[in-house]
Parts: sequence; C-alpha cells; structure tokens
Amino acid sequence: MVQTVRAPAATRTAGKKPAWAFFQNKFVPITDAHVSIMSQVVNYGIGAFGGVRAYWNADRQQLYVFRIDDHIRRFLNSCKLFNTQLSYSADDLSHIILDLLRREGYREDAYVRPLVYNATEDITPRLFDVDFQFACFSRPQGNYIRLQVTACTSSWRRVEDNSVPSRGKITGSYINSAFAKSEAHWNGYDEAIVLNHDGHVAEGSAMNIFIVRRGTLITPAVSDNVLEGITRNTVLQLAQELDIPVCERSIDRTELYIADEVIFCGTGAQIAVVSEIDHRPIGSGKIGPVGKHLQETYFNIVRGIGSQHADWLTPVY
Repeated sequence: MVQTVRAPAATRTAGKKPAWAFFQNKFVPITDAHVSIMSQVVNYGIGAFGGVRAYWNADRQQLYVFRIDDHIRRFLNSCKLFNTQLSYSADDLSHIILDLLRREGYREDAYVRPLVYNATEDITPRLFDVDFQFACFSRPQGNYIRLQVTACTSSWRRVEDNSVPSRGKITGSYINSAFAKSEAHWNGYDEAIVLNHDGHVAEGSAMNIFIVRRGTLITPAVSDNVLEGITRNTVLQLAQELDIPVCERSIDRTELYIADEVIFCGTGAQIAVVSEIDHRPIGSGKIGPVGKHLQETYFNIVRGIGSQHADWLTPVY
C-alpha cells in the first residue's frame, strides 16, 4: 500500500543537520548510529555505498527522488561483488529511503546515502564469515561542485578493476578520489581528471566525464575502469533523444585539450561543464551548446518541470 504524506509546513530550517538514520534494522536518532572503531569497515574500508538525490519543487510542494530503482539496483550489485546478500529486498530499500526523507521533512534538495558495511570486529580482512550490515542516512545537499569548474590531469591513476572494482562504489577505494581531489585543490584547480592504467581518460575524482568533438558526445566505455554511473546513463539517453551523436570509446589525454566541450556528470556533480584543463581553456572557456542543452534538460527533469521522464521520479510526499 502506498503511503501518502503531505509535504510538511515550512518549519524545518534550510541546511539543518539530519535527525534520523536507519541503523541496525530500525530508525534511530542519527546521534545514536555508531559503528565500532574495531569494525572492518573502519579499519579496512570494507563496505559499499550508494548516492541518491532528491530535488525539491516549490511550485508543486513536492520532493522528487531521481531514479531510485536504478540506484538501488547498482547498490545491490555492489553487494554481489562482496558475495553477500542483504536481508532487504529492493522494495524494502526503496521504502526505507522514502520513509527516511519523510521523517526529515525536507523542503530543499537532499541526498541519501545507503551503506553496506562489514561490522565484524576482527583484524583479518576478508569477505567470508563476517557480518555485513545495512544503514542509511540523508542530508540537505545543494551543488556538490560548481556547475562550471576548472580541472587538472591528476598524477594519481584510477584503480584498476582487477585490483578494486570501479563499477561498484567500494568505500575503501575512495582514497583514490581523495588523493586526486586533494592534489587538484592544492594545485589551484576545482577538480581532477584521472587516467586509467593504460593512460587513457577514466573520469573525474568522483564523477564520469564526457567530451564533445565536432558535435559528437564521447565518453570512456565502462571497460575503461569507470563507474557505471546513473547520471552517465541519463546523459547518454538524453543525448539520443536530443539527436546528439554519442560514442563510447577510450579518450587520450591530449583530446581533452582540443575538445570543444568537456562535461562532468554524477549524482553529486549533476552536470557540470569544465572551462579549463591544465591551464588550457576548453572551447571558448565558457559553457558550450551541448553542455548548456544537457544541463537545462537535466535540471528540468529532476525537478519535475514538465512531463519528460516522469517515470524517473518518485514523489516523497
């Protein structure tokens, strides 16, 4: 049975810290959601997470979760990489996420993070004879990065699939993102572009990447050690609908410098254009026609403006 809950009155302070978490099979005050420092997720990063956005539409007084089923499917695939199975079905997880958002009463954009983590308190890192648990929290979330950024090519390489699977959001692997992001920040850039073990472009520090050359939208194939991004898939589908030619192939580093446009995308990053890479302006140094079209279309869809891809949206209230 579908639960119908009206959007709460505007009493929640914008940007206020979250109050609730789903932890150890129940909703608890987030201040009571504690993980032991002896657990393997703390010591070895053995866990995985999802990232789900919800967008507030003030005119409709509605909060829309974007592509919740696809996010849950990828989250459960991360569990398969660990050879573990949660006691919750996909429908269960969807209900938990929606209930969590309703409890918070958001009237602003929000972000939800489901987690699976190895809670076993033992010093031998492993995936067998361990206790994987599920937890989930949310938070208010505006732009993760600005919608127009500068970037540099990182000296750090993207983790390789036979070392740490890139197609799963493996908790411990994000030290790779932290190294790349921090190097870019310390060198005066907003973001990093990471190459894979072959020296081809993989992605940003924590987002997928597209380039535009002579009107064609190009992105690395998923076999190039990139995350199988939900927003990446969204951009590919929107490009097809907008009659923008698309090609999935390896991208050389120097192609970045001569590209007409470079675009980051991800649940956190949303759709952001890159104006400069390694001190070189990209195109005119401003947002290009493809990036502009994709940005406008994307933000209209996620906020429920119009009817395009209403099937991608799940109302919270």
